[in-house]
Amino acid sequence: MPTAVSWESVEKMPKEFNELTLREKLIDLVDELVEKELPIKDVLKEFEKLYIETAAKKYKGNKTRTAKALGVHRNTLHNLYRALHIKSD
Repeated sequence: MPTAVSWESVEKMPKEFNELTLREKLIDLVDELVEKELPIKDVLKEFEKLYIETAAKKYKGNKTRTAKALGVHRNTLHNLYRALHIKSD
C-alpha cells in the first residue's frame, strides 16, 4: 500500500514543486505509482482515506462540516469512515 504523505511534507518540498499545477503534480505522482506497479484499488483507497483525514483535520473532526466540504452526505462520510477504517477523533 502507498505511503501516506502529509501536506506539511509537501509544503517543505522544493519551490519548483510548489509552482507546478495540480495536474502536473498528479502526473508526477501517478508516474511513480505506475512505475511501482501498485494496484489501483490500493492507491485509490489510500488517496480517499488521506483526503478525508486531511479534510477532517481542517474542520477539527466536525463530520457535518467535513461532509459538506467534500460534497457528500454526512451518512456517506460515516460509511466511508467505517469502510476505510478511519478513526474518529
